[in-house]
Order: sequence, then structure tokens, then C-alpha cells
Amino acid sequence: MQVNPYLSYDGNCGAALKFYEKVLGARIEDTFPYGEGSAEMQTPPGWKDKIMHARLTIDGEIIMASDAPPGHFQKPQGFHVALQVEDPAEAERRFKALSEGGTVTMPFGKTFFSNGFGMCVDQFGIPWMVNCPQGM
Repeated sequence: MQVNPYLSYDGNCGAALKFYEKVLGARIEDTFPYGEGSAEMQTPPGWKDKIMHARLTIDGEIIMASDAPPGHFQKPQGFHVALQVEDPAEAERRFKALSEGGTVTMPFGKTFFSNGFGMCVDQFGIPWMVNCPQGM
């Protein structure tokens, strides 16, 4: 069994995937635009290029994502995507990259439980935690 986050976007999933590819070294494994679906799906106007389903990997870990259909998007809440990074300098670099254009909710820094930890919401509205655990 495998448990993977599935992230929903408000029409900007493709841009988010390219951003994660750039700043996290993610690999976009699969993308399926709404326009490739069957005729019965009745793709809304202007949505042929929006992402119905995508899969990306970050250091071998899988995240799935899609653009929520019009009228179905809900702002992400109650979770964070957590990155565990061994090197404090690399953790801070990734944190700064993710938070660019977004909102820092806890600046990256050393804590009693971590060699470096920070929280942000990226420019696409996805909440992240970046952690460099002690003992790594």
C-alpha cells in the first residue's frame, strides 16, 4: 500500500508542476489534460489544457495533482506537504524557493526539534513544511 498527497488547484496546476520541477527538482511523470477525456466528460469551455490528473516525483516520492473542475475548488486547509531534507543549507534553499511569491507562516530557522524548520504557503496556495531533522 502507498499513501500519496493529491493536491487540487484552481486552474493553475500546470504552472505549479513546472514551478516544483524548477525549485524542487521534481519530475513530472504523467499529465492528462481535460481535453484528452472522452466526449461524455463535457469539458468546460477553456478547460481543454487544464490538468485532469498529474503525477510527479520528488526524490522518488509521489505527489498527484489536478485542476479542480470549475466551481469545485476549495482552498487547501488542514494539512501541509512536508519535506524532510538532510542538509540544513539545502533545506533552507528549498524553503526560500517554495515561499517565493507566497507567504511565510514560520521563518526557516533552527528549533529545539530540528536543525532547520520553516512553514510557508506557496504562490499556488499549497501549504508546505520544510524540515531538517536533528540526527540526519
